[in-house]
Amino acid sequence: MSRVKLDNIDRKILRELRDNGRITNVELSKRVGISAPPCLRRVRALEEAGLIRGYHADLEPTELGYNVTVFAQIGLTSQAEPDLVAFESLINSWAEVRECHMLAGETDFLLKVVAEDWESYQDFVMKKLTAAPNVAHVKSALAIRSSKLAPGVPVELDEGDEAEE
Repeated sequence: MSRVKLDNIDRKILRELRDNGRITNVELSKRVGISAPPCLRRVRALEEAGLIRGYHADLEPTELGYNVTVFAQIGLTSQAEPDLVAFESLINSWAEVRECHMLAGETDFLLKVVAEDWESYQDFVMKKLTAAPNVAHVKSALAIRSSKLAPGVPVELDEGDEAEE
């Protein structure tokens, strides 16, 4: 995908939608300083260009029974591309794995896993993760609390406009 040239209005749209995906187009247009029709056209263009990947609700894990978040470092026995793709395909089928990042270095993958409790996580590790083909080792780090959960990425404006918050 070729890079899209963004002006400050596009960047303001991205920041507003990153912070509140439920904002109405009318309110969004007021906040970025343009009328509603061109604002909607810009949003659609940003979506089509792949800069906006989707919209979602930020769910409270504990209210839904997920009281444990664990970051699992996975080492594989083989890093051949077909083996990496097979592992990624497998973990994509597991609902408790919420994020998967391939890393460079000693750890091959970092997984963010949610579970009802520590016993449920241990069950997941024993029955699914360590039983999976090509998994050499798993190191688990239990999250105690989250101090920052910032969605998306920073969106900088050109000089003279407001800075990122």
